[in-house]
Amino acid sequence: MIGVRWREHWEELRRYPSALVGMAIIAVLVGLSLYTVIAIPYSEALDKWRGGEPWQLHPVNAGSLWADRLVGGRQPSTLVIDSDAAEVEEAPFEGGRRLRMSLAFDYDYEGFPSEINLFLRAEGHEQRPFARLLWQAPDGRELMLGGYRIGRDHRISLSQDRALERRLGGLVPHIGLLAEPDADAGAQPQVQPGRYTLMLDAVVFDEQAGIDAELVLYGRVHGIAGTDHQRRELSLALMWGTPVALAFGLLAAVGTTITTLIIAAVGVWYRGWVDATIQRLTEVNMILPLLPILVMVGTLYSTSIWLMLGVVVVLGIFSAGIKMYRAMLLPIREAPYIEAAQAYGAGNLRIVMRYMIPRILPVLIPTFVTLIPTFVFLEASLAVLGLGDPVLPTWGKVLNDAQSQSALYNGYYYWVVSPAVLLMLTGLGFAMLGFALDRVFNPRLRSL
Repeated sequence: MIGVRWREHWEELRRYPSALVGMAIIAVLVGLSLYTVIAIPYSEALDKWRGGEPWQLHPVNAGSLWADRLVGGRQPSTLVIDSDAAEVEEAPFEGGRRLRMSLAFDYDYEGFPSEINLFLRAEGHEQRPFARLLWQAPDGRELMLGGYRIGRDHRISLSQDRALERRLGGLVPHIGLLAEPDADAGAQPQVQPGRYTLMLDAVVFDEQAGIDAELVLYGRVHGIAGTDHQRRELSLALMWGTPVALAFGLLAAVGTTITTLIIAAVGVWYRGWVDATIQRLTEVNMILPLLPILVMVGTLYSTSIWLMLGVVVVLGIFSAGIKMYRAMLLPIREAPYIEAAQAYGAGNLRIVMRYMIPRILPVLIPTFVTLIPTFVFLEASLAVLGLGDPVLPTWGKVLNDAQSQSALYNGYYYWVVSPAVLLMLTGLGFAMLGFALDRVFNPRLRSL
């Protein structure tokens, strides 16, 4: 009988396009959550989100690659030229060797890179090698970039070389090195496409140890979601923010709904001082502002997401829902089948859990579904205020970083739009499904 009833509800729900769209959105979010947890384990995600070396080959504040290509743009993506694929000439001499390494690449983008770095590694050397750099442009021009003593892990930031900038006529090196020569004074520099080469002429004082080099031209677009000010891929936070948001919303909704329903049913059944105490606690709790309390907890104690979840559930127990559930349970308490259950000896707990609560569960399903995005937005709001879990990569944390770095004012719209769209989709999906469920399960709306 129960299976037939639920099957009828499902058939009726399928007639609402909003329900199908809402379920499709929720299915995509759940699928993304499962994929994220499997593809990027929790410990790996935390290590990556801390930034540092894993992101050193990513550009700073780069937009999304697909958005640029979608509008027909050809902004540069990151180019990495490794010495493993370079031509190397060796000339030994007494006490060492001379290495000539050619790092060549083709550049055909319409924009300039955002930065140029050269990473050198010289391991196993008793005496630090010495290297000179020569830049060769497609038109045959050559420019000496200077000489350097190379350490074990050495980074040469060509973009921040002020002496080189002056030699390039005031153009920052990552623009001047790839710009068309002899441009008109005051004119906007244009990219000179073609094949460029960075010649590394090094002297090593060792007959065996060598030098590894990586020339990195950082792009202005990167990946599906771009990067932030710490070179981190925003796609990591957007992907891992999905299971975190859904888990927080679902656990908070389940915790508050179940506990509130049970407490309301207990008060209705026992009446007297039990019901009065529950109602007074509810009325006191209703006037307590949830968000300021969470802000105070996060400021004075901890911003752990699990602590916040516990506080949300505790404060949500004696919420306004108790009065709504009480109004729905009062006529059920006086129903004839409750008297019959008492007559055959059913205990108080059995009557509450087996005969009263199940009667209103179908009507509560829409409320439960629409409650999930409420807690999702609550978690994001705390993170935007700087009270989110500092460890977890979440949508709210992305928005908080964007706010602290003035992303909108600096033109990094993707940094704000991506998490905002995901938040809106989450709210839209659950809202559309919840409204359709309300029409299916609420008898007052069936005729509308």
